[in-house]
Amino acid sequence: MKRNIVIATVAAAALITGGTATALATTGDDESAAKRSSVQLKDDDRKSDDEGKADRDDRDDAAENTAEAKAAKVTAADAIKAALAKTPGTAVSAELDEEDGGLVWDVDILKGNTWHNVEIDPGTGKVLGTWIDKDDKGADDDAGEDAADAARVNSALKGSSTSAEDAARTAAAKGTVTSVDLDDDGTAGAWGVETTGTKGAESEWNVDLKTGKVTADRADHDDDRDDQDDSDDHDGQNDHDDHDDNDGQDD
Repeated sequence: MKRNIVIATVAAAALITGGTATALATTGDDESAAKRSSVQLKDDDRKSDDEGKADRDDRDDAAENTAEAKAAKVTAADAIKAALAKTPGTAVSAELDEEDGGLVWDVDILKGNTWHNVEIDPGTGKVLGTWIDKDDKGADDDAGEDAADAARVNSALKGSSTSAEDAARTAAAKGTVTSVDLDDDGTAGAWGVETTGTKGAESEWNVDLKTGKVTADRADHDDDRDDQDDSDDHDGQNDHDDHDDNDGQDD
């Protein structure tokens, strides 16, 4: 469950480490000033026409995923461990994220009814910054929502023996873990984990809260199958159109 994610799209990215970086943005009440990530993203501006754009976008996405996964020398599990060492509590989610040109591990930690956000450098494992995560609402509304979120998380994790860190370590056998998240609707039975393969393919997995067993996310599998069906239907239509054109030519 990500309570405060800054999402930025990079059309095609190459990663370099070191050098000057832009400061990372923070929200909520600062606990410590954010530092600069050692892993930076660089836009790869390419000129292209519309023809074959979808295929290029897929290739660019895969290349970006691969580059980010390789640049993250610190694993998701180690990032969670480092965040908890800085801010003890219950890690509820972790995501390899882009903020202001820098790559970071963004970890959400619940401590009592208070949500803390900790950013970890994916290149060094150092803490870049921490702050209390609050929504832009009135104090009463804010406290009430935080308490409700905390209650849902505690309900979901009641009786569990698999932590976010455990889930990240277990799922690492499937690929490079880029996200660990708890579905906190009160009925969650697993951690949701996203991985990136060696060729940039993304996969989603469920790690059982009690047994730690890893299974493929059925919803993700169904979505992939639907996409394939749509692609097949499109190809079939093109074949039909080509056949009609040939018939016309024969006439």
